[in-house]
Amino acid sequence: MTSDYICIMKRFLLLLSSLMLLLSLTPLDGSAQIVANDSLTIDSDSLRRAFDRQPSFGIYKDNYFTFGVPVGHTPNRHNSNVKFQISVAQRLTKSTLPWGTYLFLFYTQKVFWNVLEKSMPMTDLNFNPGVGLVKPLFVKNRFIGKVGLILEHESNGKDGVKSRSWNKISLTGSIMIDPNFVVHGKVWIPIVDGGENRDILDYAGIYQMGTQFFSANRRFGAAVTLVKRRGWSPDYNAIIELNYRLFKGENQYLFAQYYNGYGEGLLEYKIHHSMFRVGIVIKPRIFSEY
Repeated sequence: MTSDYICIMKRFLLLLSSLMLLLSLTPLDGSAQIVANDSLTIDSDSLRRAFDRQPSFGIYKDNYFTFGVPVGHTPNRHNSNVKFQISVAQRLTKSTLPWGTYLFLFYTQKVFWNVLEKSMPMTDLNFNPGVGLVKPLFVKNRFIGKVGLILEHESNGKDGVKSRSWNKISLTGSIMIDPNFVVHGKVWIPIVDGGENRDILDYAGIYQMGTQFFSANRRFGAAVTLVKRRGWSPDYNAIIELNYRLFKGENQYLFAQYYNGYGEGLLEYKIHHSMFRVGIVIKPRIFSEY
């Protein structure tokens, strides 16, 4: 290994530790706040009170920092990179709105960073703000999941031929089949306003579905997400994730992610990627948002 690579990896590890320290100080989201331990026997009244008392600002989707290499191709400094995601939510209403809903402001940013190349360029930054209503679901006085109606925008902040932009009105849902098994889905009405990505639905998809599994002690977790690309043929982008909790009672995990398909990032949404990445993820206590 050359001295340049050693220097780059030192920078990578230093930045990783700094980012994880920063994120570990961020308040958890509402779903995380309602669990005092690994037991998920939650009644509806206590959950509603917990939603009302929770900090207004917290985690939304998974926050992760990973390094990855291609699968099926020889790794090099051009096709190996860092991928990280920061995702937060701000609750805009102190108590429930009609139909037991809460109004949230969401923001997710996903970044692809070529740390092995000269000057370490961040080649693709995807900005994903949104606003929407979230409703917790109850059956027989037990919390079983939640649904949301969200208006989203996603773009990469570039202009000219590299500009990518689209909007979605999304209906999301996550249902706990039991405390250790969750199914989730998301369907959207697209509003494609980017002139350089009119065909983005052929690659980034029209809906998604998936599952999450946790071990009995919630130390180990696995998830599969399938994103259906537009068309009648069974074409899906697939995401497989594994995570292992480092310390009991914490929400930081060792993390592995395999992505196979199109649309992993906006800039190269038409290019097929098969990438394996490892790193650290900070997750909510009950289940993740996708």
